[in-house]
Amino acid sequence: MNDHSTPVVPLSINAQSIRTAREENPKMRERELAVMLGISEAEYVAACCGISATRIEPRVNDVLNGLEALGEVMALTRNDSAVHEKIGVYDKVHTSERGAIVLGEDIDLRIFHKNWVHGFAVEKRDGESVNRSLQFFDASGEAVHKIHLRPSSDVAAYEQLVAALRSENQCDNISVENKKAEAEADTTLSEEGVSDMRDKWAAMTDVHQFVGILRKFGLTRHQAISAIDDEFAWRLDDSALVAMLNLAVGEEIPIMCFVGSTGVIQIHTGPVREIKPMGPWINILDPKFHLHLRLDHIAELWAVRKPNRDGHVTSLEAYDSNKKLIIQFFGKRQEGTDERPDWRLLMENLPKLPGHVAA
Repeated sequence: MNDHSTPVVPLSINAQSIRTAREENPKMRERELAVMLGISEAEYVAACCGISATRIEPRVNDVLNGLEALGEVMALTRNDSAVHEKIGVYDKVHTSERGAIVLGEDIDLRIFHKNWVHGFAVEKRDGESVNRSLQFFDASGEAVHKIHLRPSSDVAAYEQLVAALRSENQCDNISVENKKAEAEADTTLSEEGVSDMRDKWAAMTDVHQFVGILRKFGLTRHQAISAIDDEFAWRLDDSALVAMLNLAVGEEIPIMCFVGSTGVIQIHTGPVREIKPMGPWINILDPKFHLHLRLDHIAELWAVRKPNRDGHVTSLEAYDSNKKLIIQFFGKRQEGTDERPDWRLLMENLPKLPGHVAA
């Protein structure tokens, strides 16, 4: 948004009016401008095709297998409330027909192919420099993942990858689906159902079995943790997340931080050092990891305990007003070992919501 005027929404939204709105609001972020115009971010980017954007095919495996050649880049995954940025190389890529994983030293991703629907290569001039990125969106036009080049990135490898993925269709508009309603359906387990779920929860030998429990009982993640007793999940005070981050910094406890879009889960593993609040945001501003989290979007904080063959693991989970998961934190852990005692002690002593206590 410029400094001297209030943005005016064009009466008719087309590619030209979108580009005009961009020119009139040069300081406004693309996502915010798209919201102002009542369009998706993908529609906004598409309007720049032939100018600063090129449509590319979202062939996920080809994209991932071509990224290591670019060298150091920044991987970005976000949802409405959290932005997760990691700087590194896309190495240790493992692809299949339905999904993929990236297990690099810095960039760690779980990828779901079906939600990569629209793709673009975007080049924006900033004075004498050019900012280059690959951007992918789901059917509703919401961003699932972005790859931003860094000063040391191999531009020739980027251009070669874009040429290989370039779509024959370079139209400056796209069709998107309406975004599905976010509110969780009302599902209530009987007393017997809760008991059965608890038995299966207590018998977990791997945290990934939790997804199977949700599927069996037809529950969302939030519904399951709300139904289980305090041995396995308890509500935390609103101050607990910031307290956890500050304690992790002060006690030098390495953490894992998960943020998901509709097509990617992005993970940071390691220490965090610089925590900076800014308005409604809490930010982590470390050299290779940036997190931007809207605290005012968090409606509930939970501590969740899941058994595994080595003991159990404890997570801190933030949910929005629609009971949708925003972000998860764990203590850093190696497979085959129990949870870090310093992380467990931290989690069990965070401020709890009155009436909710850890067993």
